[in-house]
Amino acid sequence: MGLSLSLRKTFKGGVHPPENKELTEHKPIEVLPPPSTVVIPVQQHIGAPSEPVVKAGDSVKIGDRLTEPTGFVSVPVHATVSGTVKAIEARPHPLGTEVLSIVIEADGEDAWSDAVQDDPNYESLSADEMRQRIRDAGLAGMGGAAFPTHVKLSPPPNKPIDTFILNGAECEPYLTADHRLMLEHAEEIVLGMKLILQILQPKQAFIGIEDNKMDAVEVMKKAVKQVGVDAKVVALPVKYPQGAEKQLIKALTGREVPRGGLPMDVGCLVQNVGTARAIYHAVAKRRPLVERVVTVTGRGVKEQKNLLVRIGTPFSHALDYCGGVTEDAVKLIMGGPMMGIAQFNPEVPVIKGTSGILVLTEREARLREPGVCIRCGRCIEACPMGLMPTVLHSLVNNKRFDEAKEYGVLDCIECGSCAFVCPAKLPLVHSMKWGKMELGRRMKKAG
Repeated sequence: MGLSLSLRKTFKGGVHPPENKELTEHKPIEVLPPPSTVVIPVQQHIGAPSEPVVKAGDSVKIGDRLTEPTGFVSVPVHATVSGTVKAIEARPHPLGTEVLSIVIEADGEDAWSDAVQDDPNYESLSADEMRQRIRDAGLAGMGGAAFPTHVKLSPPPNKPIDTFILNGAECEPYLTADHRLMLEHAEEIVLGMKLILQILQPKQAFIGIEDNKMDAVEVMKKAVKQVGVDAKVVALPVKYPQGAEKQLIKALTGREVPRGGLPMDVGCLVQNVGTARAIYHAVAKRRPLVERVVTVTGRGVKEQKNLLVRIGTPFSHALDYCGGVTEDAVKLIMGGPMMGIAQFNPEVPVIKGTSGILVLTEREARLREPGVCIRCGRCIEACPMGLMPTVLHSLVNNKRFDEAKEYGVLDCIECGSCAFVCPAKLPLVHSMKWGKMELGRRMKKAG
């Protein structure tokens, strides 16, 4: 199989928001010194929360397990500094709620757990043994969805995976964490990919990267050749949301994930480049997920940077390291401007799914009161899922949730393309989220 593929295929819909990646794309990753206290939520992944196995007063080292999973779709969390457990209590979470969290006061020694050790024979492990190490390391998708990685790498027998896709698209404006990871740690990413291929045994593999990162394309091609992985590195046209799973699958393979379906329904599986690197660390080094690269950016930050940040670090600590915020800063977001989540408390912690800390000025945020739909149809043209966003917005706001379900609200990927093009600035994504949450609540209640 060749090392590159020239494909200009894409997906329907999508938009071209200002990229704003020039703020950080040329800035190497810096190591953020750990804070004096970390706050580690027990829930950082989709699925069942894990349960604490430590108590206040316990001494811990980096990599020590703090919780135990409570089901198959569950992963543990680990200490990210050495020190003393000061409290186990509800603390603010970047998803907007309060979540049971383990508060650790650092001792300044940064001592690692004895359990974190290199394994020179890691490639001889069975697929099940690799998946177990991945679970033990607490891995959850680092592209934002935070789905437990070991579960994703365990497709049912009736859904064999013939195509694996490594996602380096990073289409979200402002964010450059994955870009810098590919430039600086390409070999470890591809070594992680090699382990994924050992587990899944697919017939073909792709690495998808948007063509505004041609330096990363070239670096990843070299890494693929050096490691000896049979994969095609593909430079894709820049269009948001190119990095969304279903859109990436369509662009690379031409396959369409059915309505209400998953990538495995068309024989595909997608993992983020950061997750692949973490898989290598988990399997080869028995190293838990205790840190991640975060882009701290936006013109509301005095100095934009790409930082390697310990899980549990307050946003404020990272912002202070970047010189603080500007006087005209008006909005704090976890993630990017399209799919990110607005924050009201800068003390919330960095979690496994935190790809960016974005501070926008008033000019960047484009703050404006919503108007009235003019039925221009731009949202329908932009929607990559082929939905009718304003119709769904109306149905949800009139609490006609069953009809919203029939019109496909559950297929919304919350990419924000509709809201971006809407001249009335309607809160379309907010309505989609509300509709999906209400339908989820009803389905759970119905058993």
